[in-house]
Amino acid sequence: MTASASSRVWFVTGASRGLGRAFTEAALAAGDEVVGVARDVAPLDELAAKYAGRLLPLRLDVTDREAVFDVVGQAVEHFGRLDVVVNNAGALFTGMVEEFTEADARAQMELNFFGALWVSQAVMPHLRTNGSGHLLQISSIGALGGFPSTGLYSASKFALEGMSEALAAEAARFGVKVTIVQPGGYWTDLYAGSRATEPNPVYDELRDELQKMWAEGSVDSEPALAAEAVMKLVASDEPPLRLLLGSMVYDVAFDISRRRMETWAAWEEISRAAEKAVPAP
Repeated sequence: MTASASSRVWFVTGASRGLGRAFTEAALAAGDEVVGVARDVAPLDELAAKYAGRLLPLRLDVTDREAVFDVVGQAVEHFGRLDVVVNNAGALFTGMVEEFTEADARAQMELNFFGALWVSQAVMPHLRTNGSGHLLQISSIGALGGFPSTGLYSASKFALEGMSEALAAEAARFGVKVTIVQPGGYWTDLYAGSRATEPNPVYDELRDELQKMWAEGSVDSEPALAAEAVMKLVASDEPPLRLLLGSMVYDVAFDISRRRMETWAAWEEISRAAEKAVPAP
């Protein structure tokens, strides 16, 4: 089957739930074709029946690099091309940095960073050959700064953003666009695939403070609102490198940036004194 020239072909990871599901539904409602991949694609059966021929569900564990390349190949063979790729698959592993086992730390990076890296590597040859395409890297408020109990999650998203900035500069010369999407809180199943560390009692007081703070200040939104923003994003001729989703994450981003600039300015004299051009030793 070859996609219509007037529609776009999407490749969405983590498509069966949460934000990925919302992106998939929005793309299909707009008349586009979607390759929806997930470890469990059964939740997509209803959509596949409703949008017969326009949704191709494929099972995929994005941490398996060989499988990623194989599934991307199947997607291109089926629809003929890819136009929008959404690296959405991910999970939140919580715990204080000291508490993480090596296995859990590596698992967090494998899913949130390496999974997105493998998909990016697999789709780039196709986008580059077509001379077009838009790669959306779904990051997080956790990439704006490190927060207690989400240190490894933040680390995975910081890594994703660093890689994506470089990829954006590399891909631009081939007509391929990259946008890092930073969502705030949405009613999703992010915790469904989450893990929690074995708690160390020395952090009990901090954990209680965090739970109280989240209970009082947590306000989440419908994933459909994020999907509406993403549809506007992919319709733009000049999409940004970064897009914040939500008032809360918008305000947090500006507050963190302001405080960083204030700190840099306060230490400017010492920073500048640490550099002086000298002949090579």
